[in-house]
Amino acid sequence: MTDLSKGAAWMGGVILPISDAAIPVTDWGLTHSDIAYDVVPVWRGAFFRLDDYVARFIASLTAGRYDIGMDHAAICAALTDMVAASGLQDAYVAMVAARGRNPVAGSRDPRDCTNHFYAWCVPYVHIVKPEVAAKGTSVWIAKSVRRIPADSVDPKVKNYHWGDFTSGPFEAKDNGYETTLLLDHEGNVTEGPGFNVFAVFGDRVVTSDHGVLHGITRRTVLDMCAEAGLKTETRALPLDEFWMADEVFLSSSGGGVIPVARIDDRHFSNGTAGPVATDLRARYFDWIMRPDFRTPVA
Repeated sequence: MTDLSKGAAWMGGVILPISDAAIPVTDWGLTHSDIAYDVVPVWRGAFFRLDDYVARFIASLTAGRYDIGMDHAAICAALTDMVAASGLQDAYVAMVAARGRNPVAGSRDPRDCTNHFYAWCVPYVHIVKPEVAAKGTSVWIAKSVRRIPADSVDPKVKNYHWGDFTSGPFEAKDNGYETTLLLDHEGNVTEGPGFNVFAVFGDRVVTSDHGVLHGITRRTVLDMCAEAGLKTETRALPLDEFWMADEVFLSSSGGGVIPVARIDDRHFSNGTAGPVATDLRARYFDWIMRPDFRTPVA
């Protein structure tokens, strides 16, 4: 029996070990970074907000003019079959649409490409280790790179254009920080590699509404804030205002709510996880177990 415990992939209707999954070297997904994707978490044997994640993925397909020949139900079935075969109870699950190969010799017309869908899953990924997140992580604001402008690459379409999200972490790691945060060209806070950013001002929670992915975990955080009696604002967040926040935290499908203790040389919440972020982190792991948000794998 094939061991899929380290990860599985779904490719063309076949489920195989993730180590055996591959795409052709001439696939535009590889040669042009021409891919739309999304990631949905599986926690304790069930997907969290599966329909919401798949709906956003389909919206990305529409925006990017991908035609994978699969509808919402078929995508959900492929993900479910794959995770069930893997046996993983806690998983990081990716759904991907690639532009594919161009069968017309010499053509540079993307309409000629044969688009295709594939998926993969691995054991659940925390973008920040839980023990670090519990105390508050550290973030470096990238100095050498700014977020790709929205009129160049639409950040609401989750994509593989990660040049900025690769340069930033090099800076962060070189300076001894866990992760990085990017500004736009007007000096507003945007997002980081795999997460949205929130600033807390008393009972107000502010997060950017432009230059960022409108993440499902971001949506969950906004919903949880309402439940907690916090006011929320989605708007441009200038760096000068950001520095005045009482607390800062991140949101990601890879770990939920992640408190931040330090950004550059500025300490927040006395250099530890703040009370609002700590409460929302606990709420997230309660919400991820709510039956109305869960789709069992089996």
